[in-house]
Amino acid sequence: MGLLDRFRGGATRGGGTLRGRSMDGRDARYLADWVRTHVGVEGYIEPKTTVTDVTVVLIAADGEWTRRIVGERGAQRLAKDLHIPVYDVRKTGYPQRMRDYDARKRVERQRELERDLYDL
Repeated sequence: MGLLDRFRGGATRGGGTLRGRSMDGRDARYLADWVRTHVGVEGYIEPKTTVTDVTVVLIAADGEWTRRIVGERGAQRLAKDLHIPVYDVRKTGYPQRMRDYDARKRVERQRELERDLYDL
């Protein structure tokens, strides 16, 4: 084992390593359910990195989003199986509605924290 090997692929999720993991049945069901319960969903494929395999970010019309590892083959099947448009994030970037959603959530969390502090 090399010096950096202990830091590579050691993180686990759902019993398997993150590196080289393709989409499993739970992730596929989760993504299908997420698409079914949200409006205007689009997929954005993120490239493989040294830490994770290919991932997809699903973004709803209101900007809410979720991310899962799908692997090379999972990314190819995603649009067909979920019946949604899928884009390469390297070419399109992330939509503004995703950033707006995150900003709204930050403000909501800050207001909740302030409300909790005032209640003390």
